[in-house]
Amino acid sequence: MSFVSNPNQQLNFDDSYNNLTDREKRFLDKSWAKPFSEEIFPAINEEMFSVLYSDKASRPNTPVNVIIGSLIIKEMLNMTDDEMVEALMFDIRFQYALHTTSFEEQPLSDRTLGRFRERCNAYETEHGRDLVKEAILLLSDKIAKIMKLNPTLKRMDSMMISSNIRKLSRLELLYTCVANMVKCLHKSGEDELIEGMEHYYDDNDRNKVIYHNRSEETSDKIQTVINDAVKLLSLIEDKYLQTSEYQLLLRVFKEQTEDDDKGTRKLRKGKDLNSQVLQNPSDPDATYRKKTGKETRGYSANLVETFDEENSLITDYQYDTSIRSDSSYLKEVINKMGVQKEQITIIADGAYGGKDNKTLATGNNINLITTDFQGKKPNEIFAEFVFSEDGKTLLSCADDQEPITSVYNEQTGQCRSKMNLERCLNCPHQQACNPKLQKKSAIIVISSKTVERAKQLQAMDTEEFREFAKSRNGVESLPSTLRRKYDVDKMPVRGRLRTKLYFGFKIAALNFRKLCKYYDSLVQRTQKLALE
Repeated sequence: MSFVSNPNQQLNFDDSYNNLTDREKRFLDKSWAKPFSEEIFPAINEEMFSVLYSDKASRPNTPVNVIIGSLIIKEMLNMTDDEMVEALMFDIRFQYALHTTSFEEQPLSDRTLGRFRERCNAYETEHGRDLVKEAILLLSDKIAKIMKLNPTLKRMDSMMISSNIRKLSRLELLYTCVANMVKCLHKSGEDELIEGMEHYYDDNDRNKVIYHNRSEETSDKIQTVINDAVKLLSLIEDKYLQTSEYQLLLRVFKEQTEDDDKGTRKLRKGKDLNSQVLQNPSDPDATYRKKTGKETRGYSANLVETFDEENSLITDYQYDTSIRSDSSYLKEVINKMGVQKEQITIIADGAYGGKDNKTLATGNNINLITTDFQGKKPNEIFAEFVFSEDGKTLLSCADDQEPITSVYNEQTGQCRSKMNLERCLNCPHQQACNPKLQKKSAIIVISSKTVERAKQLQAMDTEEFREFAKSRNGVESLPSTLRRKYDVDKMPVRGRLRTKLYFGFKIAALNFRKLCKYYDSLVQRTQKLALE
């Protein structure tokens, strides 16, 4: 299939739109189809997707802008692929939005959208380039300009996204991986390799092992499954080593079991497992994380929103496993933005903070403001302490006293400084600093990070900071909106790349809704002025 750009950007004289009555046209102009047709569809960059198709002359592709537009509309209206295909055939709004009213036959088939997603995922797997995200961010830039948003003011928040998988017990997990491998070998006619394990491909066996089970039998059943896994792994031939069934069995075997003192493979203790262990064979990419008391098996996303007093728009996003930290997301955003000519302010919660992130932001002309304080609060008097640039030498205390000696501890990151005893005894800040008084000197142990945290506390006690904190609250509605209206926790696919692609189109749909709301506000404002 070769790439051909879509020439149908404007209405033709024989277009079906011209057959509508004036009343029908007025209703169509008031619907979501008009701003989509005029602003979103023409801004979809088809050329960047040409790499997905062959250079050789062959059957032309379905127009990429029709596919991208369909996937955005589908998420906006919470439709399935089949419902989208049917709607494009019979609903003039969809045809008008996607500029297909002049087509004799609508270009989408029952597999068009699925094949396109597969092409995008395969390309990113091979080249590491997310074409869908690039296209969506270009659309976001276009909408931001229409809404006249100030690009120098941004806020940030993250969210957990559950994979559409079931929580498995350790017995279920081990059993499923063994059973999948046995079934794979059975289908390939390798029955001699699985002699004695035929029960795994019996449809009723799973229920017998997993559910018809008294608690005291669980450990014995787990050991039986582990023994079967040991036997199975030793018998598998080379030609099966690259199958997903073998790879998952080997992974869960290494993660969940270990050799005991006698060399027997036993179940590993739960405390020895980390968050990256396999959660469910249906989604090998999903990881485990417990945040704010809630367990998540799946992924996380970071949202960057550009905003003003009235409007907001998601202008960037990141998507990864659930164990990815907010701090690392911020580093990625700042490194991507690079050094800014005009200072940009990013408002985020305390999880995005830290000395390293502050330093990175400052170096790129970005004002990072974190509205929450993580950990134990230091005494604000420490904000008056002065350290050297490398943070390894205390230069002076809150009373401008220079230390007699200052020794840096590489392991703790703290400086142990010897101060003048008499001056410390007469210092008004003695109780706040709380130095350790000795016979001839006073000792204070402090790190440059403590000083930075104390300065942060001081900055938080200002009117300007309180205004920034109020501004950040708006971004906290995004996770709730994406869950309630766009079902991000119930995506019909699994795997990091597949779910990321769906998530991207949900972001595009949310942004388009914001554009429609912006246009509605302009109409209301115009009507109000006319009445005055």
